[in-house]
Order: sequence, then C-alpha cells, then structure tokens
Amino acid sequence: MIDPHAPAPPGAPPSWTGPARLPVRPGTGRFLVLVCVFVCAACGLVYELELVAFASYLIGDSVTQASVVLSVMVFAMGIGSLGAKRLRWHAAAGFGAVESALALVGGCSAMALYAVFAWTGGWGGVWAQGPRCLLVAFSLAIGLLIGAEVPLLMELIQRIRRQDAGGAVADLFAADYVGALVGGLAFPFLLLPFLGQLTGALLTGAVNVVAGGALVLGLFRRDLTRRARWTLFLVGLGVLGVLGSAAALADDFERAARHAVYGNDVRVAVQTGVQEVVLAGGTHGRPLDLYLDGRLRVGGRDERRYHEALVHPALSAGPERRVLVLGGGDGLAAREVLRHRGVRLLDIVELDPGLIRLARSDPGLSAANGHAYADPRVHVTTADALGWLRGAHGRAYDVVIADLPDPGITASTKLYSQEFYGLARRVLAPQGRLVVHAGPVTARPRVFWTVAATLRASGFTACPYRVLGQDSGFAAGPDRSSGASRAPHDWGFLLAAPGGSAPPLRLDPRGPRPRTLTQDELTADARAAARTRIGGLPPSTLVHPRY
Repeated sequence: MIDPHAPAPPGAPPSWTGPARLPVRPGTGRFLVLVCVFVCAACGLVYELELVAFASYLIGDSVTQASVVLSVMVFAMGIGSLGAKRLRWHAAAGFGAVESALALVGGCSAMALYAVFAWTGGWGGVWAQGPRCLLVAFSLAIGLLIGAEVPLLMELIQRIRRQDAGGAVADLFAADYVGALVGGLAFPFLLLPFLGQLTGALLTGAVNVVAGGALVLGLFRRDLTRRARWTLFLVGLGVLGVLGSAAALADDFERAARHAVYGNDVRVAVQTGVQEVVLAGGTHGRPLDLYLDGRLRVGGRDERRYHEALVHPALSAGPERRVLVLGGGDGLAAREVLRHRGVRLLDIVELDPGLIRLARSDPGLSAANGHAYADPRVHVTTADALGWLRGAHGRAYDVVIADLPDPGITASTKLYSQEFYGLARRVLAPQGRLVVHAGPVTARPRVFWTVAATLRASGFTACPYRVLGQDSGFAAGPDRSSGASRAPHDWGFLLAAPGGSAPPLRLDPRGPRPRTLTQDELTADARAAARTRIGGLPPSTLVHPRY
C-alpha cells in the first residue's frame, strides 16, 4: 500500500504521492482492475498449459515434462513477485511493460519451440539439451512475468481506494483464480481443437497485451508521463504487429515445419481430438509412414514384419475362432488376423475414431491394411481399452492382441499395468492366449522385462521373443522420432497364457505363411531375447507405474 505522505521518487509526477486520478468513478476503476486480473490470469494459465502440452508432444514422458515446466514456472513466479517490489513507484508503467513482454514471450513460445524441434533434427544428437534448455528458459521467463503481475496490480488497486491488505488480496486472488479456471477450460475445449496450439497461443498473447494496455493507457494514463504513454502504446502496437503477422503465417509455417519433421511426402495431417495423425507416402509405390503424436508407428517395409510377428505366433498356438485386438486402429494387425481362415469374429477396441476413419477411407492406409474394415467378421468399438475390459463381462476370446503404444509413453503405462492384464485375463477362453508388444528388447531391456514381471504377477506365464527390423524400423519409444534413424533395431513381444505353462512359440505350417518371418528366425530370436533377462523386477501397477 502506498503511503500518501511518503516522499515521491525523483522525477515522479505529483499524482504518485496520492490517490490515482481516474477518468471514472473509483468503484468502476476497481472493477476494471479486477477484470484485468481475470483476463491476465486466464492468459497466464494458457501459457502454462501450452508449454506442458508442447513438451509432452515434442519430448514425450508427459509426467516429467509437466513437472519440470510447472515447478520451474512456480519458482520463477516467486522470484518475479520479489522483483516487482522495485517497481512499486512505477506500478502503472511497470505493469504495462510486463504485459507487453509476457504477451510477446508467451504468444510466440509455441512457434519458437516447434521451429527448434522441426529444423534441428528433433531432440536428439547435438541438440539433445538445447531445446530442453529452451523449454526451461520459456518456463522461467513466463513465470517471472506472471509473478510480477499481482504485486503491481495490488499497488494499482490500492491507489484507487485504500483498503486493508487482507481484503485487497482476497479480491485480487478471487479474480485471479476464476480467470485461471476459465483459461484452464478454454485451452483444451476451445483453443486447442478450434485454433491449434500455434494460433491459440498467439491469440492469447494478443488478448494479454490488449487487456494490459487498455488498463494502463485508459485507466491510469494520468499516472504516466507523455513519453511513457507513447512508449507503452508503440511497444504494445509492435507486439500486436508481431503476433498478428505470426498468426497470418501460422499455416504456412506449420506446413513447412511438418515437412521438415516428416519429409516431403506428407499427404494427411489431422488432429483427431485424441492425437495428431500424419500419413506420409503410401501411394505411387512409396512406403507408407504413419505417425501418431509424432512417433513413427508404421514405417517402411518392416511394417509387415512387425505385425506378422505380433499376430501369427499367437494364432498358431491354439484355437483362433474369436480374436480381440486392443488398439490397432490402423487395421494392420487385423489384416494379419483375417488371413487365418479359422477366425469367425474379430473385435477391435480403438480409442481414436479419427484413426479408424482414415484406416477405412485413406487410399494408402486402407490398401496397406487390405481393406480389413470391409470384412464382415470385423466389429469395431471406439473406447479406452482399460475401460472397455472392465465392462466386458461374459466374453471369451481365444486370442487377445495388445497392439498398443510403447510402455515408455506415459499415457500408455496403464495399458501395461497388472490391473490391465488382470482384466484381459478375465476375457480369455480356457485355452486363450495374450500377446503383448513390450517395446525394444535391445534398447530398453528393463522395460521389456518389467512387462514380463507384470504379466507374471497377473497370473500369466509368458514366452518372450523379439524380431529384428530389416528396413526402416518403427514403433518408436517414449521420445519422439523424426525419422527412421532413431527407431529401434528390434521389437520385443510376450506371448502369454493363464496358468503355469507358456504357450508354444511356433508358426502353424497349415496356417497362412508369413512373408517376412520363418520358424527358424522366431526360435533364434526367442533365445536371443531370453539371454537379456533381468530378474527380480517388481510389477507395474496403476498406482505405482514402473516404466
């Protein structure tokens, strides 16, 4: 609170030694300050969520990235609040400058991060730490600026009408928290689906600078010198110009960045609401690449080798009439299942309806999956695999195929938990089998054998095996991959059955013959996988994930 009898700092306008001279009534002025608090809080939370989302998409491991961004930002907010004490005699001008800087840094942060990711070859190699440092730098800068807002706004609201500090803090924090609620809901439900991350962040920056500028240049203009008014006006105009120009170029920028990340053969790039789906190639003889949230899930000619290794040993080990595929919305695992004549029913449970639509309609992807969705034996359910299994009573499948993302991806850990495998066991017929893709054996043996330990804790006995990639490789791990060079050299699988004996690992000589896999290779690769065994690992559970 400003003491009206305190001496003014050198060069300060006389109005700084007393109440603010407002163009409106004090009650109206106080209301306008609280509205500005509300808007700035909403913008600040959007910046936080945008950094967390981008870090999760671009780097992976959303728990770690969210922890880093939020902890750095909260720490910086404390430092920013302390630093704002030096501006208390210049609260109006300081607040205007802070809002201009915050709008520029926060609004452009998404575009800057994506540019670094796209044009430096991803987050590996020489740039492994550089982009992560950039993420921390943005979190630090935005946190410092957000932290400086409330102390400055406290000075401004006290200049309108003196009140006890507790009452002023309560009013400011009430507006701040309600604004944060609105920003937190606007980001996932409005900005992200309708504008995307780039344009959404730029629009947020524009709202931020307009709100801050309107408060300072409109309500507190008499507290500013003529030079300060013009400086803040021109700076705000410049920030709006930068943000507007970036928004106008956002589509071209995104296309160029996408080509830098995925190559020049990109045909489809959609945000389905569940994930980003990108299809490259797949026509005119070019291999099909399918990226889900930036991770290469189908790549080159090794796609068939992966899916043959996932499906055929499981269907060759016993009855095959009723099959359940968890995940696998691209239809490629279904293609291999439908090659077995004994299959009478194939249920697919996929979370993303957008991926299913592409698998049905895209010429490259539907050709790759052999138009599996046109087969009358196929029934599709759009649901979360864990939730679907909880309600799947009275079903008995001969084979359950878990064609799911890598266990190292945070969002997938629940699908590699003891609880998940316990639910999968309930839907298996007496001689049923469960096959799981468990990530690369060579690159991450501890993750692979943790999946094996989790299956064992769920009452399964598993036979481990791996298959080496021969072409480009795919199904990248927890970090995003911008190309085949970062894909694993092998894929690890676990073929499991309830009880004390593992199902036989073999290819049925009377069944469909895999084009890229032989029995000798399968046997040799099973021995190679067994040699990497790590014992004594605890199982992964929903409340204690181990991946």
